[in-house]
Amino acid sequence: MQTDIDPRHLIGRKAYDRNGTRIGTIDEVYLDDATGAPEWAAIRTGLFSRDAFVPLEPSELIDGTLHVPFERSLIKDAPDFGVGRHLSPEQELQLYHHYGLDVGAPPLLPDRDFGKLAGQEEHT
Repeated sequence: MQTDIDPRHLIGRKAYDRNGTRIGTIDEVYLDDATGAPEWAAIRTGLFSRDAFVPLEPSELIDGTLHVPFERSLIKDAPDFGVGRHLSPEQELQLYHHYGLDVGAPPLLPDRDFGKLAGQEEHT
């Protein structure tokens, strides 16, 4: 998804699944803790229904509407964490797995020599 879009401009927009079927209206946008970029949209799926989280990364904003590359049924079956609260890393991981998206492991830090080992004397 375009990362230069102001997330406030997504709220209230219509969302459609991969087949062009309307899912609902974007209720909230969640930002990545590290980058501040829009990462998740909470979509109100119906009048008496709940909000479903969808990832914004594989989605596209086309002519003012959000097009999500998943089936409506998969979106409606997404884990329900409620809206208005921060998503924990564990909840995000559950959502990524639900949508079949690969989440890479955090990068390994290079090995570093942080000083002498205990018990070793420094030779001068």
